[in-house]
Amino acid sequence: MSAGSLIRAARESVAGLPRAFWWLWASTLVNRLGAFVATFMALYLTLDRGYSASFAGLVAALHGLGGVVSSLAAGVMTDRLGRRPTMLAANLATAGSVALLGFMEHPAAIAAVAMLVGMASNASRPAVSAMLADIVPPEDRVRAFALNYWAINLGFAISSVAAGFVAEYSYLAGFLGEAALTLVCAVLVFVKLPESRPAAEAGGGAAGAGAAGPEVSLGTVLRDGRFMGVVGLSFLISMIFMQGSVGLPVAMGAAGFTPGEYGLAICVNGVMIVLLQIPVTRFIEHRDPRRLLVLSALLAGWGFALTAFAGPLWAYALTVAVWTLAEIVNSPTQMELVVRLSPVQGRGRYQGMYTMSWSVAALVAPLMAGYVVDGFGAAWLWGSAGVLGTVAAGGYWLLMRRLPARGAAAAESAAAPVKPAPARTAAAAAAADA
Repeated sequence: MSAGSLIRAARESVAGLPRAFWWLWASTLVNRLGAFVATFMALYLTLDRGYSASFAGLVAALHGLGGVVSSLAAGVMTDRLGRRPTMLAANLATAGSVALLGFMEHPAAIAAVAMLVGMASNASRPAVSAMLADIVPPEDRVRAFALNYWAINLGFAISSVAAGFVAEYSYLAGFLGEAALTLVCAVLVFVKLPESRPAAEAGGGAAGAGAAGPEVSLGTVLRDGRFMGVVGLSFLISMIFMQGSVGLPVAMGAAGFTPGEYGLAICVNGVMIVLLQIPVTRFIEHRDPRRLLVLSALLAGWGFALTAFAGPLWAYALTVAVWTLAEIVNSPTQMELVVRLSPVQGRGRYQGMYTMSWSVAALVAPLMAGYVVDGFGAAWLWGSAGVLGTVAAGGYWLLMRRLPARGAAAAESAAAPVKPAPARTAAAAAAADA
C-alpha cells in the first residue's frame, strides 16, 4: 500500500466524528499515559516489598473488589447525575488514592488503599462509554470505540516502557506520576466536555421518563438474558486478559526478568494496538460480530497458553503479540454489541453491569493466578487460559445465533444518539464552553 493510500485511510478513519468525542479521546489518552498501579502493582509487592505471589494476588483482588463495588453505583450515577459529574468525581478520587497508596507501609494499609484505588479508577468507565454512545452516531460507534481503545493503548505503550524503568529507581515516583496525570484528565473533563445525558432523561420526572422510554433499573438489566450472557462471556475473556498484568509479571519475575524487561515485553501489546487497531477495525467493521468474537476468544486463550513454552524475552513478546490480536478484534466488537443491546435511557446501568464483569475478573484473576503459580506452577495457569478461551468461544457462538444485524432498525432505534442536555448551571456551561 502506498503512502498516499495509508494517509487517505487514516483520514477516513478519523473523519466525521464530533468535536466532543476528540476531547473525550484526549482525556482517555492523558489518563492512560499515567497508568502505573494496575501494571506494576504485582512487581512492586513481590520484588520491591518482598511479599509472596499470593499476597500480591490478594492485593490485586481487593483492587478488583473495589471495582465491583463501584461499577454498578457508577452506572446509576451516570444515568441519574450525568456522565460529566461521574467522570470528575472518579478522576479526583483516583488521583488522591493513588498518591496515598505510594506512601503506605503496613500490609493491611496497602491492601485497604488498593481497594480504594480500584473503586475510584473503575467508576469513570460506565460514564465514558455512555458519553461515547451519546455523542457518536450508530454507524460510527465501532470506529469510535476502536479509536478510544487506540488512545488507551497509545498511552499504555508509552507508559509501560517509561514506568518500567522508573520503577527500577523509585516506585513512589510512579504512583505520584499517575496521580498527577489523572488530575490533568480531570481538568480536561471539567473544561472541555459538556454533559451528554439524554435531554429527556435529564429533565427528570414522569414526562421525561416517558419520552425516553420505559424506566430502567438494575433489575431490568439482570432480567435481560441475552445481555447478561454477554456479561458472563466478557467475564471469561477478562479473566484471560487480566493475566497480562497479574500472572505474566509474576511469572517473568520468578523467571529472573527485571521490571524493565517485563515493560519491554508488555509494551508489544500497546505498540501493536497503536499500529494495527485502526486498519484492523476498518477491515472488521462490517463483518459478522459472532465470528469475530469467537476468533478473538480463541486467540486470547491460546495466546496466553503459549506462554507456558516461552523462555527468552523475545518468546514472551511473541506470545503477547498473539493475544494482542485478540484484543484488537474483541474490544470494539464487544463494546459496540453492548451499546446495541442497551436502551438509551439505561446506558449508564448497562455499561455499569458490563464494567462489573471486568471488575469481578480483576477480583478473581489475581487470586487464581497467585494460588496456581504458588501451588502448581505457571504452566498450569497458562493451560487454564487456553481452556477459558475455548469455553468463551463456544459461548459466543451459541449466544449470538439470533442476534439482529448491526443495521437492524429495532436495535438502532433503542441506541440512537441524542442531543446533549443543557448544562445544569451557568458555571458549568461556561466551563464546558471554555
